[in-house]
Amino acid sequence: MAKTKSKKQPAYHRILLKISGEALMGEVGYGIDPKVIQRIAGEVKEVAQLGVEVALVVGGGNIFRGLKASASGMDRASGDYMGMLATVMNAIALQDGLEKAGCFTRVMSAIEMREVAEPFIRRRAVRHLEKRRIVIFAAGTGNPYFTTDSAAALRALEIKADVIIKATSVSGIYTADPRQDASATKIEELSYMRVLRDDLKVMDASAVSLCKDNGLPIIVFDMTIPGNIKRVVLGEKIGSIVHAMPDPPAQQPKEKAAKSGRK
Repeated sequence: MAKTKSKKQPAYHRILLKISGEALMGEVGYGIDPKVIQRIAGEVKEVAQLGVEVALVVGGGNIFRGLKASASGMDRASGDYMGMLATVMNAIALQDGLEKAGCFTRVMSAIEMREVAEPFIRRRAVRHLEKRRIVIFAAGTGNPYFTTDSAAALRALEIKADVIIKATSVSGIYTADPRQDASATKIEELSYMRVLRDDLKVMDASAVSLCKDNGLPIIVFDMTIPGNIKRVVLGEKIGSIVHAMPDPPAQQPKEKAAKSGRK
């Protein structure tokens, strides 16, 4: 009797997928590209069909960036609230795409707007996930001065996610921006402290510190390659991972090292 191939099991039970607002623009340059929504929905559906509980946090930079508006003279709190509303628009677009793909979803907003989203309640969010509904968290943390990276870290911890998976347009974490510096090298595995010390721009410092304090790993990968979300969930070595690990000893200055070697 021929043996049947066993399906590869997912490496995680519950994940939080962080998607930037800019990723939703696709080729349109501003706003939301329906083709991108359709592709993301299809990939998230594949992950959910593996039995993985999926939550999402989406940014709003494709529509409005509070920090940029603040730099132009707008009150920072007002700009951040406008950015939060942009994330709600993106969340509704993702919900529409996912439901057209046949998924059951819930949008939960940190700013109450019952006509379009449920208010965020931690226990209710967990219950939705347990019922295999895809939960999309919108409006950041509901507070100005906090990014959607911080919202992703906070929500991931609240729902007891196994990992934050951050979708980007590059293949992982580099020593510098590979789009601007040809000498930048990829780092496949690194500690929270190195991210903070070297200011590697994986997520903002508040989000990384929150993950560090609670031992929540972060995987950064290239979402533009079809199938990568599923590959990450299946445990393939895609992108870069930030987690608890011994930090390498700092290198001594050459002069000091030379002196220490003298008899």
